[in-house]
Amino acid sequence: MSVRVIDTPLEPWREVAAFEATQKFAGKVGAACVFVGTMRDYNQDTTVRSMVLEHYPAMTERELEAIGNEAARKWTIEKWMVVHRHGALQPSDPIVLVAAWSGHREQAFAACRYIIEALKTRAPFWKQEQTENGARWVERQT
Repeated sequence: MSVRVIDTPLEPWREVAAFEATQKFAGKVGAACVFVGTMRDYNQDTTVRSMVLEHYPAMTERELEAIGNEAARKWTIEKWMVVHRHGALQPSDPIVLVAAWSGHREQAFAACRYIIEALKTRAPFWKQEQTENGARWVERQT
């Protein structure tokens, strides 16, 4: 179980490889489900040039941990991880990595999907987009 909120470029596949290298999965894992979310250059029919993600560190990490632990109680997964960016972002930058490891793909898929969906609605991040019409704050998804 791992949560990290970073202000440096996110390299998802390096993160996954580094995490797996520290684990002792030895025959317990038959599936890994990985989701990587990247910044789009559009939102709500408007071109987005850049974005700034803000958060409250302890509050954000606590909520991400709670979400991951909920997934671990609902599905049989060996491990899970979330790495999320904050700060200045450009289109195509990876923003979030969610991964779940399990003995079976159904469990890994379900847990990974649950984590990213809950993260989008519950994690305390605030987005300010720079658009062709100036800056705007993005409403939280529900």
